[in-house]
Amino acid sequence: MAIYLPGAAEDSALSLDQLTPREIVIELDKYVVGQHAAKRAVAIALRNRMRRQRLPEEMADEVMPKNIIMIGPTGVGKTEIARRLARLAGSPFLKVEASKFTEVGYVGRDVESIVRDLVEIAIDMVREEKLEDIAGKSELNAEERLLDLLLPPAPAPPASTSSADAKILPSTAPADSSAARTREKLRQQLREGRLDDRSVELDVRESRQPQFELISNQPPEEMESSLKDILPSIFGPRSKKRTMSVSEAFEYLVQEEEQRLIDMDQVTRLAVERVEDSGIVFLDEIDKIAGREGGHGPDVSREGVQRDILPIVEGTTVNTKYGMVSTDHILFIAAGAFHVSKPSDLIPELQGRFPIRVELQSLTVQDFIRILTEPKSSLVKQSVALLETEGVKLEFTPEALEEIARFAFRVNETTENIGARRLHTILERVLDDISFQAPDLFKPPSSEKTLSPPTSSGAPVQTTPLPVVERPTHSGTEKILVITPEYVRAQVASIVKDQDLSRYIL
Repeated sequence: MAIYLPGAAEDSALSLDQLTPREIVIELDKYVVGQHAAKRAVAIALRNRMRRQRLPEEMADEVMPKNIIMIGPTGVGKTEIARRLARLAGSPFLKVEASKFTEVGYVGRDVESIVRDLVEIAIDMVREEKLEDIAGKSELNAEERLLDLLLPPAPAPPASTSSADAKILPSTAPADSSAARTREKLRQQLREGRLDDRSVELDVRESRQPQFELISNQPPEEMESSLKDILPSIFGPRSKKRTMSVSEAFEYLVQEEEQRLIDMDQVTRLAVERVEDSGIVFLDEIDKIAGREGGHGPDVSREGVQRDILPIVEGTTVNTKYGMVSTDHILFIAAGAFHVSKPSDLIPELQGRFPIRVELQSLTVQDFIRILTEPKSSLVKQSVALLETEGVKLEFTPEALEEIARFAFRVNETTENIGARRLHTILERVLDDISFQAPDLFKPPSSEKTLSPPTSSGAPVQTTPLPVVERPTHSGTEKILVITPEYVRAQVASIVKDQDLSRYIL
């Protein structure tokens, strides 16, 4: 599953070739708090990849990536560091759980699906880049086709066979000029949105899938490619007349033009090259498959999964529906808590393919405070922005943030340590009543309601008073919700004290 996060535009504007390892760490600091050793390791790995691309081809082929194992408890930033690194480098990125794979002969996912999924992600990335390049042209072409539907061109006059007939026929120049003016008027109305509700009839292509199932030992991707070659009539596009609004027709025509203008063969070739040169795979939960044979039940296949992953990490060629893809220069970043097992429990061959090991530290109260405030899209900034969409102004005092951090740290110590993810649950608990009541409290006077919202049983909902503060402004006063330490304790303290209850709620 590939996950894309905010901040892409800013990151892509950076010149990656000019970023030193120190500057890469500084960029990662904008999104991930602490864990300097892990950031340093991935920054060096990324810089080495850029250095390899400057080498002669013969030497570059011999330089293999230095894969990394991150060791640390959950919620300390292992996945986030890898994601941000891939976003910074503009590389295809895939996060997979090693525990989801089974060795050959068992029912489940095979490890080669890692490469196939990574190629699909790269194709989407390259296609999106191509779409941005042709956005203007595709919209212009769609606009012309839509105008043809709204104002069909006048039929051409029949060709004359003699010069005498040519003298008798009237000139068509005025008619052409009138049609051009009418078309330009329609174009202006279309761009202003005045024709959006008008209906047009359009030929819509639909693709129908066959209503049968084949059982084969081939991978699904190869079966699909073979069937499309054998049965083009079944998989071929069909069209039918459909009436839709002008706005819907414009969107459909834009998509058709995008498909027509994009050369998918070129997109596929570039995507495969990007995967081979700069792909990044994050192998999470690798500690779950660490172990040697000799156990019972599902543990028997652990070493088998490791042996299946080994050739992918070591460098092999995987057959996909887009052709053969080499994994020689894909960077693999493995991660695991290693509470029960340890990295030395992995088979020696796999250990050798992960020469760099970094240990991530558990988060402290100060780390929690920084996580709440410092990152570009921190949890506090997200909460303030969400409520601001409804006109609710929210503020956190520094003492309140310290109180939230202490509660998160305390619960992690007394229950399961889930790292920074604990902040999500604590913060949502603190803002529970505010998210529920604030939209009604901050409504304009004309739309205020005095009735309490009933529960399913008909009784009014029990909520705590909101911490509303009125502040003077140039135009009068405004209401602001100020989160204080006392409010945080009132919302969370009773649950934290009850250990059994906190296990279920926090």
